[in-house]
Amino acid sequence: MSYLLHVLIMISIYSILALSLNMLVGYTGLLSLCQGAFYGIGAYACTLLVMKAGLGFVPALLLAMAMTALFSLIISVPSLRLKGDYFVLASLGFQIIAFSLLYNWVDLTGGPFGISGIPRPSVFGLHIDTLEAYLIFSGVIALVSALLIYTIASSPFGRLLKAIREDEVAAMALGKDIVRVKIVLFAIAAAFAAVSGGLLAGYLRFIDPTSFTLSESVFILSIIIIGGTGNILGPLVGTVLMIFLPEILRFVDIPDAIAANVRQIIYGALIIFIVRYRPRGLLGEYRLQ
Repeated sequence: MSYLLHVLIMISIYSILALSLNMLVGYTGLLSLCQGAFYGIGAYACTLLVMKAGLGFVPALLLAMAMTALFSLIISVPSLRLKGDYFVLASLGFQIIAFSLLYNWVDLTGGPFGISGIPRPSVFGLHIDTLEAYLIFSGVIALVSALLIYTIASSPFGRLLKAIREDEVAAMALGKDIVRVKIVLFAIAAAFAAVSGGLLAGYLRFIDPTSFTLSESVFILSIIIIGGTGNILGPLVGTVLMIFLPEILRFVDIPDAIAANVRQIIYGALIIFIVRYRPRGLLGEYRLQ
């Protein structure tokens, strides 16, 4: 039972990450490879605010969201005037820089040793100290996040994002400030990624930079490629599939020495199959260019 609860908690955490990246990729057509960096910045910011500043989990998480949104300006302001492959490379560079800072700023982040002993969240005097409670807690936050993202996507701002995705020149001709809109969107996506980071830190009670590498950003991107982009349902289905798939493979008789590599091969093969035969993903509305 504990094993199943763990898997469901991770689905809650990754669903927020997938939905946040989908705002960039699916609604605006911005292929970003740095969502893992925002995930890590949020996790460390929330943890340090709780452990060093003595804040409660909720105010620490809200401040971490704001701080991560501010960090997003480092990549969005200089890079969102770029297009296509150039923007992808810029986001890749930010991901590498963020990981290097988390790994080498030992005095602040603990470097490769990470931060341990992170307290479990406490909300309105209620301590979230059991797996069942944490599943409810993370599930509620994931549901609220999904509703907020759905509200944004359904608003005039969301329709503008789709207009930019379909024809950026036409949107500019209508007098829309495309760069400003993208900067705001990037900050929103980064803030939601920080929510996942705070939840992960509170759940595992330990974080280190290896949880927020380029591979993590690629994994989050894989979720929405497989599930589909441009709507809410696709990323959620992709999250369930990509989290459950390696857990199912644990019950297959694969030698431990090659199990991790076999799972990576299966991930890659699944992505190739989806891109070739289902370019919109399983339930997506937008086809990646």
